[in-house]
This record gives sequence, C-alpha cells and structure tokens, in this order.
Amino acid sequence: MASIDKLIINSAFKEPQYHWKYDINKQTFVKENGRRPAGYFIAGQGSNAYNDIGQFVLLPLVNKIRPRVKAWRENNYPGITGITRKLLEHWNDKEAREYQFFFCQLDAIETLIWLVEAPEAEKVGIDIHGDGGDFIRICTKLCTGGGKTTVMAMLIAWMVCNKVSYPQDKRFSKNIFIVAPGLTVKSRLQVLKTGGTNNYYSQFNVVPVSLADKLRQGKILIANWQSLAWESEETLKKKKSVDKRGAKSDEAYVRGVLGELSNAKNILVINDEAHHAWRENPENKVKLTGDDKKVAEKATIWIKGLDRIHKARKILTCYDFSATPFAPSGKKNVEEALFNWIVSDFGLNDGIESGLVKTPRVVVRDDGLANPETLKSKLYHIYADDTVKGDINRKVKPEEPLPDLLTQAYYLLGKDWEELYREWKKAGSIVPPVMITVANRTETAARIKYAFDHGRIPVPELCNPEYTLHIDSKTMEQAEQNNIIVNYSDINSDKKLTQNEIAAILREKVDTVGQKGKLGEQIRNVISVGMLSEGWDAKTVTHILGLRAFSSQLLCEQVVGRGLRRTSYDLEENSDMFTPEYVNIFGIPFSFLPHESDNDKTKSVSNKPKTQIEALPERAKYQISWPNVIRIDRVFKPKLDIDLNKIDILRLNASDIRIKADLAPTINGKTDLLKCTEIDLEKLEAKLRLQTIIFKTASQVYDLMKTTWQKEGTKYILLGQVIKLVEKYLNSSKIFIQPRSFENDEIRRRILYIMSMNKIVQHLWNFITMEQTEELIPIIDTAKKIRSTSDMPTWFTSKPCVITQKSQISHCVCDSSWEATEAYLLEKNPHVLSWAKNDHLGFEILYVYEGIIRKYIPDFLVKLDNGKTLILEVKGQETIKDKMKRNALSDWIRAVNNSNNYGVWCNDVSYNVKDVDSIVKKYL
Repeated sequence: MASIDKLIINSAFKEPQYHWKYDINKQTFVKENGRRPAGYFIAGQGSNAYNDIGQFVLLPLVNKIRPRVKAWRENNYPGITGITRKLLEHWNDKEAREYQFFFCQLDAIETLIWLVEAPEAEKVGIDIHGDGGDFIRICTKLCTGGGKTTVMAMLIAWMVCNKVSYPQDKRFSKNIFIVAPGLTVKSRLQVLKTGGTNNYYSQFNVVPVSLADKLRQGKILIANWQSLAWESEETLKKKKSVDKRGAKSDEAYVRGVLGELSNAKNILVINDEAHHAWRENPENKVKLTGDDKKVAEKATIWIKGLDRIHKARKILTCYDFSATPFAPSGKKNVEEALFNWIVSDFGLNDGIESGLVKTPRVVVRDDGLANPETLKSKLYHIYADDTVKGDINRKVKPEEPLPDLLTQAYYLLGKDWEELYREWKKAGSIVPPVMITVANRTETAARIKYAFDHGRIPVPELCNPEYTLHIDSKTMEQAEQNNIIVNYSDINSDKKLTQNEIAAILREKVDTVGQKGKLGEQIRNVISVGMLSEGWDAKTVTHILGLRAFSSQLLCEQVVGRGLRRTSYDLEENSDMFTPEYVNIFGIPFSFLPHESDNDKTKSVSNKPKTQIEALPERAKYQISWPNVIRIDRVFKPKLDIDLNKIDILRLNASDIRIKADLAPTINGKTDLLKCTEIDLEKLEAKLRLQTIIFKTASQVYDLMKTTWQKEGTKYILLGQVIKLVEKYLNSSKIFIQPRSFENDEIRRRILYIMSMNKIVQHLWNFITMEQTEELIPIIDTAKKIRSTSDMPTWFTSKPCVITQKSQISHCVCDSSWEATEAYLLEKNPHVLSWAKNDHLGFEILYVYEGIIRKYIPDFLVKLDNGKTLILEVKGQETIKDKMKRNALSDWIRAVNNSNNYGVWCNDVSYNVKDVDSIVKKYL
C-alpha cells in the first residue's frame, strides 16, 4: 500500500473538496476530487482477506438526498419558517462563536430540516422505509469526533423554538425524550438540558439571544435504555411474591418511564448510539447465545419500550444518531447490515481527511518475517497469527506467559509510548499519554495485566499497577444494569468496599482518564475486554493495540474510534485546516481506511503534548467578572430645555394682588365694622416653601403638555424635567415684580407667584423646547447575569504558552511574540491587580459590519488597583472593520458604566509592543 504523506486534505468547515480513493488493482490510495460518495466497505471473507477486493456498498438514499439538500441550501432554503431561517443564519454566521460549526454538523442538521420543511416537490422519490415499526425513524450517521451531541442540540433548538412560535404546527414538538445506551453516555448528555451554565446551547451559542426564552420552554428528559425495561406477565409469574398484580399497562408504563413528560403527546425521541436499538430480523433463524443474546435483549427492550410509548402517546419522529448504525443482518456470512433509514453520512474516512479526529498510523512492515499470505507485518493483525490465536483463546490463569509475538508488539509499542511520555514530561505536561488494549476475552486481559504488573514487558513506566486501569466489564455491566451512581468522594477507604463502591471507583477512573485533577489523571495503560463503552472520550490516547478477531471494518472503526478524539483544535498557520494529531496502532487491520505509514519517524514530533488551559480555583482572588450583556439597546428619550437668554421678561404687578382681607358680621343688611376678623396670607403662608410653588407650577405645565406625550413612561420622565425647568426659571432674573417691596419680601414674593401661576405657566410654556437624546441600556442575560474567568472550561492547545501568576487562567496562549511581551508587562506592572488573555473566556462584543452581526473578542481584560477594568486590544494596523469593533466596544462601556452596577470600565488599544505601562498609567 502506498504511503500517504498528508492525510488531512480538507477543511472541517467546508464541504470536502477531495478524498482518498482506494485503487483495488494497485492497492494504493489515490487523491480524488470531490466528496466521497456515501457508502461503506465490507471486507472480503477469503483466507487472504487483506488482499481480497471486498465490496463497497453505496447508500443510495443518502446519495440521492445529498445533491437536493445542497441545491436547497444554495437556493437560500425555500419553504422554511421564519424561526428556522433565524437559526440557519445564526449557525452559518462564522463569527457567532469562537469556532464555526463543522460542515458535517451543518450538513446533518440541514438534511433533517430539509426532510421536514423543504417543498414537497423537492422530496419526490425520497422514500424512507424505517425499521418496520409504527413510528418514523430517521438516522444521522456521523463519525466519532464529528460533534454529534452538538447536532442533537441544534435539532432540539430547531424543534422547540418552532413549536413554541407556531404551536399549531404539528411538524414540531417541544417535548423531547433522549435515550442513551448507559449511564456514562446519559451523564454526558446532560449538556442537552437547557438549564444551568454548562449546557451546549450556551457553550456553542446554538440559538440567537432572541430565541433563548423560546428554547427554555422545551421539556427535555434523558434516560438510559435500562429505564425502558418492564416485567412481563411471564416474569411476574416466576416471582415468589405476595404481590399478584399483573404487568403494567401501556398507560402505567408510560407514566413510569416519562415522568414529567407523561402527559405529553407527539413526543420527539432522540436515540444516541442508536446501533443498540434494533428490531430482531425475522429472517434470522439462528439461536443467539452468550454475549450475542445479551446484545439482542438490550436492543429489543430499547425499541419495544419506544413502541409502548408510541402506542400510548405517539412519537412524532425518532431521530437516531450513531457513528456505526449497524444491526445483525440475519443472513448467512453477513455479520451486520447498515440501517436503511440513514439520511446523511459523514463517515470515519471523511472525519480523518477533515482532521476532526486523530490520524491513525498502522504498522505495515517490520524487520521480522512477514505474514506469508499477506506479506504484511504480523503486527498488522496480531490476533490472526497462528502462534497467537490459539494461545489467547484458552481459559488459563493470569500468570500464563503471553505469546512471543504479543510480547514483542508490546515492547515496540511501549517503547514508542515511553519516548512520547518523556517528550510530554519534558514539555511540562502533567497528564501522560495513554496506551489502550482491546482484548478478546477476560482471561487474556488478566494475562496482559499480570505481565505488565510483574515487569514482563520491559517498559517500566507502563508497569506501575497504580497507573494501569484494568476495565472489569462485569463490574461495569453491573453498574449499568443497576443504575449504580455513587459519589466517589463519599466512599470511606478505611472499610471494606461494597460492589457498588468498587463499581463507582472504576467508573470514576474510566470516565476521567487523562483529565487533570481527577481520579484517572495519571492512568497510562488501559486494558479492556471487548469494546470500550460509548461515551469514553479520553483525549490523551496515543497508542492502541487490538487483540481480537477483527472480522469487519465496522469493528475496526468502533474500536479505534475510542482513541481518535482530538486533544485540541489548533489550525495550521495561514490555513483553515487542523494540525494533525496521531495515534499509533498495532493489531487492527484497516483494509480500506486511509492511514499514514509509521515509517517516517520524524512525524512523531507532531504528537507533542497539548498544554491544558484551565481556570484555577485557588487563584480566585485574581478572578475578573463582567456583566453578561446580550445586546445594547438604544433608547431615545425626549429632553426638555429652556434658553433663559431667549425668554421675555414676565412682569408681575402686585397692585392688584390681594394679600389681606377683613370680614365683618352682617346685621339687617349692615356690617358691623367694629367686629372685623382678618385673613392675612402673610401670616397664614409664613411657612410656604418655594419648592411647593415649583411643584404646583410644574404640575400645571404637565397638565398643559401631557396630551402630546403619548407614552406613559415618557410622561413621568418629562415631569421630572419640567420640575427642574420651573425651578431654574423661578430662580432666574426673568421675572420683574412691582412694587419692589414684594420682590424683596420672600413671603410676599412667593404669594405673588401662587396668585400669578396661570401667567407664569402660560409664559414659560411658550419657551420650552423638546429634543431627542440617546441613552444606551445594557440588556443582561437573565439566565446568567454575571460571567467571570472562573467559568472558562478547560481546553488544550499546542500553541506557545506562558505560565501566569496574576491571572486566574493557568496560562496565556500567545498568538504572537507581541502578545507574549504584553503579557509579561501586565504581570510586572504594580498597578495591575489581575489580568486574563481573552481566549475561550466567552467575553464578546457584538457589532455590525457590512450588514452582518459579528462578534469581537478583545485581547486582554485587566483589573487595575483603582477598581477600574481595562479592556486592552493589541493591534498594529487599524482597518475599517477594526473601527467598527472599537465603536461597538465604546457603546458597551458607555452602557455598562451608565448602569452604575458593574464598576468602572475603560478600553484602549496598544499600537506599540511596549506601551502597556503608559496605557495603564492613563487610567489611574
């Protein structure tokens, strides 16, 4: 087979432009133009299987749908709802999130939308047969690393937002039931719930802000398949119990399974790892035994449980997701058949060529005797060797020595692992690389564990039992079946552990392999029997050894897929392609999967360790917080004013103003002046305050003007302004009072104002002007009002990093030497209390450029010792686009500062590599 020098030939963000095509005659791979047709290889069954031509099976339904979806996309999605259009525009916005969605994710969700919303004329001839059940099943085939869970989040958002907006539209549902194959996957899928801060909708900005409230109205229930099981009449009869109640009715069953969704109808079902959910093929007359029987029981419980739910509540659509959606075929010599309801396909080959997963490197030759039939290295498929196969299919004790070929394989692969381990350690990596073994049976796994524990494999760093994880499939299976979830931190190590606690520790180790600060952090050597469970996504796997009968390419893909998850998503310099990461493989015979040869030893440097970037809880004092602003509203408010220079002088004459009056009793029509009583306003109003007069005058102006103020809110805003204008006017020199005795007498003057109020109001009214003023209002996300550096999720990168001291973030990832210098200056400046490189923090400023809403991510956040927070940008040259970013940032700062709730913010731009200190000084 020809060596492929560079396997990544496509950008993950674009439709594949090329693919590696296997030339059967030449037994080489040739780079072909265009996207690979949807299909899969069935390996030949002959004795010389490696050189057997095999059979490439096309997926006609997928290949028929693909061009129609592409044409529909290029025609701007005719037929879709307004909500769907908002979502598609948001998903296709390259600047709406730090990493745009992968092409395979958009292609998958667009296909599902096309099936529902595209004009019927475009779907003529598309017939999805399903699995023979009463509800519709639609399958999305998406490779490991393709972002399957994110596509599920997009599917949920599309369904829920449309149903909430158009409640009468029966094509949509806001009630979502997700089924997982076990507790590990169920736990991983909790990110699909809309609450909290760690959900995928927030992490990947799945919905625009305007639809967030609609999304939260969806109801999402996540269950593992065991919760679908029920006791049949036959099972109950075998029980020795005084409870003689019969099996549950469909209604009782549904209420027990669905809980809060029990009253919902037209439920949307999502099956994750859906290859576990299939109906028994009526053609299959073979009696199943052992593990095959267990698999079949699991599959049928899963699917029959959904049948009962459909019967009682109706399933709108069942969406299946799987990288390997195969089920037993029921046909002789054919192990599995692909689901025939697959509508989109992005297989492992496509994922490898797009850099979505690690590049597999398999051994193709060595300096020993080759396999006489294939002329390939015996390490290529170790299990098939005569000296191995018979030996490891025996029931023997763990201390039984391993076959020589297997020992040699571990020595070679282990030494390669050890070299990489030293490189990682030298580079400062705390987490080691991981080697995994997939063995054929329990006894073989025990022998391998014994060989490592007792130093029979001469790689000391792999022989420490403390760092070896032997996955006991029976214990794990017990935990899954009984829904065992135990908090490891609560386990008392001083007492004898129960089976449940043993399962909890094992699960904790398995689930946290390669995760810094977790129980599985230092695991280096993983030995398992059969398949590693779905949901196991250790990103530090660098070496894999397969030791079982890989009778199909499907099995090869399933096993290797457990070790293909990338550590980071760094792009090559000046390119939109990912940098390659590698996993070295012994014993797994890929016949038709393109892979790079391991002959070129210089490539080992590409497997350099990735730096773990994390928010450190112990550095909480360096935390920087900011308001979670989802938009800035511009509110235009009316502003009243008077120009005293333009107001005519108002003359008030007190000669006709009456301040005192006498009252006399009347007798026979005559008044008795000797018995007068006096009304004296000067005495009665001695306590009359000018502020009272101002309020009274303002209220009359308000009554005069209010008919022109249409909005109630505006009335009260302007009333306050009127009060200030009246006060300003009454205290001015624009009122002339005669005689002067009234002017100089405070009480008399105030009484005169009261008596002349109509004149004052009418006069003032003529000179009041009104104009519009703009006020910026920050709209805060009610779900999470404040974000901070402590919220940053842990991530990995191979880019240059510097360790920080005055930052809650462990490292500063430097995109340039300029940034590295500025980071150093921020660390040293005495007025900088804390700082953070704005990378993966989620601090973003929305702005509009060329009519499109984009996201601006400033470079640094800096907390100064005077309480101000400085947003610092590093920029050599400034473009029109940069100016738009600065304007948006200025608006953000004005709005936040005007609110008086989030401290004082400022911003600046560093145009010179060493001007940080002068910028900081400016804001002190």
